[in-house]
Amino acid sequence: MDIFFEKNYGKLYEEIEDGKCEVFTFTHSLGTVKHLFIKREVSIRIGGETYFDIVTPYGYGGPIIICGEDADKAELVQEFKAAFQKHCLDEKIISEFVRFHPVLGNAKDFTDCYEVIFTRKTVGTNLRDYEDPVQSEFSKSTRKNIRHAMRNGVDYRVTVNPKSLDLFKEIYHINMKRIGADTYYYFDEPYFSKCLQYFGDKIVLVEALYEGQVIGAELHFFYNDTIHTHLSGTLSEYHHLSPVYVMTYGIAVWGKEQGAHLVHAGGGTSNSPDDSLYLFKKKFGQHTEFDFYVGRKVWNPAVYDKVCEAAGTVCETEFFPAYRSKETETYNEIQNVQA
Repeated sequence: MDIFFEKNYGKLYEEIEDGKCEVFTFTHSLGTVKHLFIKREVSIRIGGETYFDIVTPYGYGGPIIICGEDADKAELVQEFKAAFQKHCLDEKIISEFVRFHPVLGNAKDFTDCYEVIFTRKTVGTNLRDYEDPVQSEFSKSTRKNIRHAMRNGVDYRVTVNPKSLDLFKEIYHINMKRIGADTYYYFDEPYFSKCLQYFGDKIVLVEALYEGQVIGAELHFFYNDTIHTHLSGTLSEYHHLSPVYVMTYGIAVWGKEQGAHLVHAGGGTSNSPDDSLYLFKKKFGQHTEFDFYVGRKVWNPAVYDKVCEAAGTVCETEFFPAYRSKETETYNEIQNVQA
C-alpha cells in the first residue's frame, strides 16, 4: 500500500477535480481489490439524466490487489471487472481514466480490464540496495555540483511534520508563476491546510538555506518505505547556487538514515525520452526507474457515444474522455503527463 490509496489523499483533490472521492472495495474468496477515485459530474445531460466519469487523484493509484501469493489474480481481476462494471452502470459512470502506480506496478494486473498504455519512465533514488546511494545513484557531475554549492555556503534543513507550510507555499507559487504553470497546479491555502491535517506526520519538508534565508523548498510524503517528492519550488535569483541539488542530496541522506527504501521523484513533463525534467531527475537516480502506465475504460459505450456527439467531439481522439476535450484544451494533457 501507499499514500495514494488512502481516502484522505483522494479528498485532497475533490475541489481541484470538482468531484467526490469514493472507494470501491471488491471482496472475493480469492482476495480483495481496493479502488479509489474521484467521481465527477458530466455537464452534458442525456435523456434528462445526469452522468459521471471517474479519474485517479493527482499522482498515482488505480485498483490495487490484496491477496495471498498463491491466489489466482487473473480470475480475481475478472470478478472485479464484472462487479465494477455493474457498479458503474448503476451509478451512471460513463468512463474512467487511471494513472497506475509505477513503483507498485499494478498496471500489469489490469491489462484485461483497461486499455493500458505506457506513457513514460519515472525516476527514483534507490536507498535500500546501496550503502552509499549518493555515490552510487548520483552522477559524478551532480556530486561535484553539490560539493561546490555546500562549499559556497548552501545548506539544507529537514523538518518532519512541519507546523506550517506558509513559506513553502509562497516559494512554490512564485515558482509556478515563473514557469507559467497551468492553474491546475496552483494549490490553494485549503489544500495545504488539508495536507497538514490529513498527513502531517507523513510530511517531510526539505529547505535549502543560504545566509539564513530559505532559497528553495521541497515537500515530500514519507509513507511506509517510500519517500515521494510531491511539490517543490526555488527562488530564481539563487539558481546559481544549485539549491535543488542540495535539497535532493538532503532527502537522500536523511531517507537513508531513516531506513527508507526509495525516493521516488516522478517523471518529466512530456512523454519524450529526451524530456529535460526527466533527464535532470536521472542525475539523481542513474540506475533506478519505473514504467508509468495510464488506463482508459469506457464503462457505458452507448452513453459515451451520445455524450461525445452532444459535445461535438469525435469518440476516437487522443483526448480521453473525448467529450471533455472542448471544455479545456489542457485537461487531458494534464491528466496524461502528470507523473
